[in-house]
Amino acid sequence: MLLKPHKNIRTLAFCLIISACTPVEKEQKNTVKSEVTEKAVQLSEDEKIALFFEDIFNENVASSPEYQTSLGIKTEDYGKWDDSSDEYYLNTFIQERKNQLARLKDNFDYQSLNDTNKISYDLFVFNAERSIENAAWYRHHYVVDQFNGQVTNKIAFIQNNHKIDNVSDAEAYIQRLNGIDKVFVEFAKQLNDRAEFAVITPEFSFPDMIKDIGNLKTSDPKSHILYLDFSDKLNALEISQVEKATLKLEAEQAIAGPFQTGVETLLDQIVQIQAMAKGNNGVWALPNGEEFYGNRIKYHTTLDLTADEIHQIGLDDVARIHKEMREIMKEVHFEGSLQEFFAFVRNDPNNFYEDSDAGREVFLAEARQSTADIFAIADQYFNKLPKADLEVRRVEPWRENSTSIAFYNRPSLDGSRPGRYYANLKDMKNLQKYVFSAITYHEGVPGHHFQIALAQELEDLPKFRKFSGYGAYTEGWALYAEQLAREMGFYKDPMYNFGRLQDEIWRSVRLVTDTGIHSKKWTREQAIQYFMENTPISEGDIVTEVERYFVLPGQALGYKLGMITILDLREKAKAALGDKFDIKDFHDVVIGTGALPLPILTKQVDKYIAANSIE
Repeated sequence: MLLKPHKNIRTLAFCLIISACTPVEKEQKNTVKSEVTEKAVQLSEDEKIALFFEDIFNENVASSPEYQTSLGIKTEDYGKWDDSSDEYYLNTFIQERKNQLARLKDNFDYQSLNDTNKISYDLFVFNAERSIENAAWYRHHYVVDQFNGQVTNKIAFIQNNHKIDNVSDAEAYIQRLNGIDKVFVEFAKQLNDRAEFAVITPEFSFPDMIKDIGNLKTSDPKSHILYLDFSDKLNALEISQVEKATLKLEAEQAIAGPFQTGVETLLDQIVQIQAMAKGNNGVWALPNGEEFYGNRIKYHTTLDLTADEIHQIGLDDVARIHKEMREIMKEVHFEGSLQEFFAFVRNDPNNFYEDSDAGREVFLAEARQSTADIFAIADQYFNKLPKADLEVRRVEPWRENSTSIAFYNRPSLDGSRPGRYYANLKDMKNLQKYVFSAITYHEGVPGHHFQIALAQELEDLPKFRKFSGYGAYTEGWALYAEQLAREMGFYKDPMYNFGRLQDEIWRSVRLVTDTGIHSKKWTREQAIQYFMENTPISEGDIVTEVERYFVLPGQALGYKLGMITILDLREKAKAALGDKFDIKDFHDVVIGTGALPLPILTKQVDKYIAANSIE
């Protein structure tokens, strides 16, 4: 599935067109030169740039063994890990982005391209320039923290993505077990470097990090989660028991040896760094922290907004949603203040599942039913739907402390792995039914799965667009999808509609708290208090959320700003088109061409309006 440079006639033709390509062997080049030259002359500018995008995508995939595996592609790199060193990032990854951008600008005439390829050109430039700009801030990012799962995600990656279909795959699995120590040692090296640069994870992060990474240690390799995973996958192969025993012994030795050494090295470094942590501050406290936060705002929102502007947008939206919440209070005949209603929601026994495995199964069953209900009527709101299935799963217990409340994983490229909606069911006492109904629509359908899986399946887009993601667009769509589910006829119970508003105000409060923490120097306690006063979210979830914002500055801003943009564009289209407006066509424009930065999405909707306004 992965094209190797200069191995087929199409790539050979492209390499003669784009001078930056590496020359093929002389004998091979002479054999095909006449045919290639003829093809090159015949290619239009649009055909040439399509080859360019394909070649660049294959170059990028070829440089990332982990990306290959996540796409369901197996190559000779199947047993390898990505190079996560600073040296590779700066000297190879960023340099490649610069070279690729230069090749695009030097070899293609923008005005000669069709509209679709003009968008692709603009997106390619946007992505490359953003990567190059972000490189200046690489030392400001936390290497390991309590939220992003930089370590535990490696384990989940092997479990969920590394398939074993034959003995070679099993050997590649063992190779990854033996090689992960280099990844962890690199993390330890970077932790030390960042500490010297005065970039240290906030104090509150360390207990959870130490706990989860410590869980990867074992005195009995055969009981380790990866050994059990390996054994289960291996047992499904039709090979001799002797072969299975040999491979299992090699896996056991890898876990007891290099794997264990890597975990211990990283854990020791984290414990050392913990002693150097000084309080819980936003990124304003880092070197050039104000400028770094500005970079994060632009990166995560794709908009030119200041922290102060975003803070005010959040305050205004919180006030608007409070008004809608009070209307629901009247509907359910609640006597008391809004804050008293928040307390009622937090403590209402009807709002919680049983805190047991049985309660978890009830949650999963309800989430699966909600998914099926959306699929049943989706064709009334969408012209295009993804072919990939959606699977609802519980976050594995061993990594519950290092993941978010819920998240989505895209399907594999070959269709062998469905999209997956994961819910963190660690503490059912904090998992509210009312709000999780909306989260299911957000993470699954009509949210992330409809947008991400569909983009991946679009046939007319270059691959880099199928797999691109812009936080404000992707999360903005998913939050818009929560409201769309209401328009589709769900949340009939007013308390579940209140849960939808609770989920929406959650994202509005993020605008206030994220900017408060990183620009206005709010403390952790101030942010938690603001959350408690303005939402009915459980205190446990609030603490998790606030601590997330500290280690991932700006990321939480995209959700609400993206939703606001999509809703504004929909109202603009309705007002301009009147009876000609069709919700299915509007959704085609928004999610039918892959992910887009919000300014480019706005241009596309404007084009849609202009095209349909013509009599």
